[in-house]
Amino acid sequence: MNNYEYIIAGLPSLSKDWKFTEGDFGAFLEEIESGCSDKDRELVEWLEKGFDDGNLTAAFYREAMSCRNRFIREYFTFDLNVRNAKTRWLNEALERPADKDIVRTAPEDGCGTETCGIWGDLQTPGEFEEEQRLSTVLHGTDILARERGIDDLMWEKIDSLTTFNYFDINVILGFLCKLHIISRWTRLDEQTGREMFKRLVDEVRGTFKGFGNDAGRQKENNNNKNN
Repeated sequence: MNNYEYIIAGLPSLSKDWKFTEGDFGAFLEEIESGCSDKDRELVEWLEKGFDDGNLTAAFYREAMSCRNRFIREYFTFDLNVRNAKTRWLNEALERPADKDIVRTAPEDGCGTETCGIWGDLQTPGEFEEEQRLSTVLHGTDILARERGIDDLMWEKIDSLTTFNYFDINVILGFLCKLHIISRWTRLDEQTGREMFKRLVDEVRGTFKGFGNDAGRQKENNNNKNN
């Protein structure tokens, strides 16, 4: 049986500028998991999968959208919308087709009806509430401000998903999501921000194979504009 009150009471109150004074992310994760039931520990492990970029495939998002837990369903729906918006923004900057490398999870992409039973939870492009704010953030010229703006939106989304939760697993999942954001910013400086941007470009364009010399020149021009 879970003792949510005990687990949550032992967690610090997080803010965006909160600093690790004792332990690290791994220590918090271990402490939380030790107090969870097997069922809730599975949810925590499921959430952690979503913070490994290598797992973020269409199949992962389809699974997330059919998860029994509301927080995971809605958080990763939003996460996918944000990632796809970032990809479209990069496509625009790199003069590529708008929908190139967009992650799609629609049933017509091969997903069975059982897996995609809550397909309606995923908004199509142009329909998620924060899209205009995200577009403004993405078209900013400061790399770190752009990253901070995206994380601010993620933070606000986490708050909205846990507004009416007090002592349950969703509060714990939201805490871990925020802790990931804080962990990232404890390591972030201007050089890291530039490297993150370049890595994002590389991820969207793959290894740049098949794009030829024009792609190479476009990459160089884009880097010059952002540096």
